[in-house]
Amino acid sequence: MAEYSINKGIGRSVEFKGLKAQYLFIFAGGLLLLFILFVILYMTGINQWFCIGFGLVSTSVLVWSTFTLNARYGEHGLMKLRAVKNHPRYIINRCRIFRLFTTKKEKNEKYT
Repeated sequence: MAEYSINKGIGRSVEFKGLKAQYLFIFAGGLLLLFILFVILYMTGINQWFCIGFGLVSTSVLVWSTFTLNARYGEHGLMKLRAVKNHPRYIINRCRIFRLFTTKKEKNEKYT
């Protein structure tokens, strides 16, 4: 029986067969979802060969896309990509321009 090492050391992220961090969870969750979908299709009475073909094609697409994302973006790339999309494109400042160049007087000056 083959033994697979899942973690490469203390403090490092989980890696299995080249998939790192969130890609491993996306891969496992996707396979589970596709298996459930395959079972539902088969139980509803859809042709057996259609179910098998759908399962093979969708699993192949999942494997290919997961490994492609892992190679393109790396360990923390999807989180960085999502963070960039959440940044505003520009900042709206509704103050008058004159007020931007004047300084406010402190409240404590009137008591001195």
